Amino acid sequence: MTLSSFKTTNRRAIPILVYHQIEVAPPKGAPFRGLYVSPNAFARQMATLKMLGYRGLSMTDLMPYLRGEISGKVVGITFDDGYLNNLTNALPVLQKHGFTSTCYVVDGLLGKTNVWDEAIGIAQTPLMTADQLLQWQAGGQEVGAHTPDHFDLLSVSEIAAWKQIATSKTTLQTLLGKPVSHFCYPYGKFDERHSTMAKQAAYETATTTVRSRVHAAANMLALPRVPVMRSTSLPVFWLKITTAYEDTKSQDAKARHAKSKDSA
Repeated sequence: MTLSSFKTTNRRAIPILVYHQIEVAPPKGAPFRGLYVSPNAFARQMATLKMLGYRGLSMTDLMPYLRGEISGKVVGITFDDGYLNNLTNALPVLQKHGFTSTCYVVDGLLGKTNVWDEAIGIAQTPLMTADQLLQWQAGGQEVGAHTPDHFDLLSVSEIAAWKQIATSKTTLQTLLGKPVSHFCYPYGKFDERHSTMAKQAAYETATTTVRSRVHAAANMLALPRVPVMRSTSLPVFWLKITTAYEDTKSQDAKARHAKSKDSA
C-alpha cells in the first residue's frame, strides 16, 4: 500500500487543535512563552466549542470523520509532549464537556522533564509518569506516540529514526495494554522517509506542525494542525475553528518557501 492511498475523505474541513502546556505562562521574556495556554483560557475555549455545537475528539474518535464515513461539527484535540499539567488542568475540563483528546507523549522521559528544551532556556516542567499516563487513559483520553527522546528525525540516521518511531509504539502499547495508533513528529520535522516509517510501524495517522484545517485528500501520515497559543483570543479561536483563517497560513508558508527557492 502506497502513501498516496493514505488520504482523508472527510466531507468538511476538520480543525485538529494542538496544545502544549495548560499552565500559566512564565514571566515576559521567557523563551517560547507562547506555547503556554492558561487553565482559564483553555476552559473558555472548550466551553466555546461546546456552545458552538462542536464535539472535541481524540484522533481515534476522529477517524470516521477523516475517512468520510460520517460528517459533523467536530474538532480534534491534541497535546504534544505529555506534560503533567495536561492531566491536572486539562483533563477535568475535557471530562466536563464530554470531550476526548490525544496526548502525544515522549515515552523515554516519563516522570522526567522536557530536557530537549533545556539548551534553549525553556523552563523544565514535569512530564507525566507511567501511573499518571494510565490516569489520563482511565479518564477517557488517548495516548499517542511522540518518540522516546524527542529527537529531530531529520538530524539522525534512518536506522535511528526508525527506532524512534517504532519503539515508541511498542513501549506505550505494553504500558497501556491497548493499541497506540497515532504518532506526532517531534518539532514537526520529517520527510517522506519518516512518513513511510510511520506507515510501516502501523500508525493510522501522523500529525505535523503545518498550519491548516484538514481538508479532503490530506495525507493521513502528514496531517496539519491548528495551533492554540497563549495569545489566542476567543475571537481568533473562533476564526481558527470556523473559517479558512488557518488554511491561509499554510498557503502563505508555501508561497514564502517557493519564493525562497526561486531566489536561491
